[in-house]
Amino acid sequence: MRKLDQRGVAALEFCLVAVPLFTLMFAIFDLGRYAITMQSLRALANAGSRTWMINDCYVGSVIKKLAPTCSGDPLPTDAAKQDAAPFLYSAGLAPTLSTSSAGSALTVTASVNFSMIMPIWGSTLNNPTASTKIPF
Repeated sequence: MRKLDQRGVAALEFCLVAVPLFTLMFAIFDLGRYAITMQSLRALANAGSRTWMINDCYVGSVIKKLAPTCSGDPLPTDAAKQDAAPFLYSAGLAPTLSTSSAGSALTVTASVNFSMIMPIWGSTLNNPTASTKIPF
């Protein structure tokens, strides 16, 4: 019997296994970045709502049984935002906070322009936002 040539089999097997392995590994890494970003946005929205609750625009109005007139950015400086959500700034992102009053709640929304590394997600996860509602 003639012996078959086995050269290159290990390289072929590695190519067959490496593509799904690295795709899965980078997808997990990407989803982890997204989860940390979402948690940081929630922390930033919570910090902004705490600032409004302590601020006179909210407490004074609620004591007088009036709708609060808070508007603008509750954390106007980047240093205050960085204290609340340091991961967003370490990743080079620039989060924004906005306030809206609808019905019987004041809503503080944190958002950021985020891009996923893997193209398999499309653009559905590129603009995450987190909100905190403060009833009055």
